[in-house]
Amino acid sequence: MDRDTVIQKTVDFVKEELFHAEGGHDWWHVYRVWKIVRQIARRENADLFVVELGALLHDIADSKFHDGDETIGPRKAKEFLESLKVEPEVITHVQKIIANISFKSAAHHQEFRSPELDAVQDADRLDALGAIGIARAFNYGGHKGRPMYDPAIAPELNTAPTINHFYEKLLLLKDRMNTRTGKEMAMERHRFMEQFLTQFYAEWDGTQ
Repeated sequence: MDRDTVIQKTVDFVKEELFHAEGGHDWWHVYRVWKIVRQIARRENADLFVVELGALLHDIADSKFHDGDETIGPRKAKEFLESLKVEPEVITHVQKIIANISFKSAAHHQEFRSPELDAVQDADRLDALGAIGIARAFNYGGHKGRPMYDPAIAPELNTAPTINHFYEKLLLLKDRMNTRTGKEMAMERHRFMEQFLTQFYAEWDGTQ
């Protein structure tokens, strides 16, 4: 099977699998990461086929929605790619991307690194920044029944208010980009979030 066909079948598979997914982790999130990662891969000389498959399958079974089980995603990706007769070395590489892409995994020592993982990780992080990142954060917070903000609760990892998530993760992403391209693309999105927070607090306090 030629690579273009594999990519199209993967797109169809992911659309079906994520049809009922939460809005911040649905097909459209995957679509944006897929679009972004192609820009990064071309500029960073990463293997485009591995990168595209990694991006398309990176959230096929996000552990947040599977009781923290981080083995389901790589396993589902392997089963699907094997059904398309994709080369074993490509499948293994894609599995390693899925297993190591998360913010949580990256916060600890990663046993696996590759230009392709760097590209997909940066694309995924970029979709957590800027206007889209803000929208996704509040969408997920609403999905979990979390308050927007509580001045009495200081930011600390995994505290409830959605605004705290900006300090626990989102505002840290700019400095955790792997590639030069990712770093450049993150700057404007990061500044937009800072501007949003300034406006948010002014409106919250009724001063603007």
